[in-house]
Amino acid sequence: MASTSTSSSSFFTPLGTALRTLRSVPYFLYTLLLFTKSDLKTTVGPVVTGPLRIPHVVFWVWLHVLQFDLANQCMDPEEDAQNKRDRPLPAKRITLAQARFLRWAIVPVCLRLSALYSVQTVYASAALIFLTLLYNELTAHRRHWVIRNVVNALGFTSFEVGATLVASADPTRLDGIALWSVLASTGIFATTIHTQDFKDVDGDRAIGRQTIPIVFGSAARWTVIVPLVLWSVGLSVFWGLSVVAGAAVTVLAVHVGVLYLNGKTIHEYQVAFYWYNVRAVSPLLFRDASD
Repeated sequence: MASTSTSSSSFFTPLGTALRTLRSVPYFLYTLLLFTKSDLKTTVGPVVTGPLRIPHVVFWVWLHVLQFDLANQCMDPEEDAQNKRDRPLPAKRITLAQARFLRWAIVPVCLRLSALYSVQTVYASAALIFLTLLYNELTAHRRHWVIRNVVNALGFTSFEVGATLVASADPTRLDGIALWSVLASTGIFATTIHTQDFKDVDGDRAIGRQTIPIVFGSAARWTVIVPLVLWSVGLSVFWGLSVVAGAAVTVLAVHVGVLYLNGKTIHEYQVAFYWYNVRAVSPLLFRDASD
């Protein structure tokens, strides 16, 4: 009996310690927000553009982003200590043990929330959870850049599938337009998601991560503008955009590509990545405007 009590006490120690340290609900919620701050514009924004059920979609996407960011930031806290010191772990707002506890505690919460919508939404959530595990704990983020890009692309695809299902009047299926949108997004992310790596070169190099900007050096900048322009022209034709709308989408792609070609500092690459995400939703925005 004493052994059971000791085991139970040991099990609840991380939660009790976390609650005592965080002290208040606002402090705790703000700490969670800080885990996802860098992804609010780059993941939540592009995925939720347009749907009528925005509050549902925003919360579903944010919760799953939090699940990923908790896992990711628990893996290499020393990297964040170098160039992302406002994050909760380097800022000492939460301990590594507490963050790891939350990382696994949030998994059933994601699945339960998804179950409120449909079994298909649960599948999208489970895919994200598996890809998070594959990318972080199973170290896909340290593997060849091709593997890293593919896992990243599949992760963004899972976000988009889940968000689309949550936003839909029928959360059990994707219609033809939604399916083509997801397939197009998968291709775009697979060929251009390394745009997020330019701003993290110093930290990635410090931990031995092999990303396209590190492997190819200055030549990597051309791997942004070329596929972006090709995708923009192709999607403009596929979605039947007007000449003006198609030109606007393509000009925006060129603008993003030029930002990467001319980028030299972390701040410049951060700005370029924000513009990359604006470009990511532009075909859909102009498509809706053309309808």
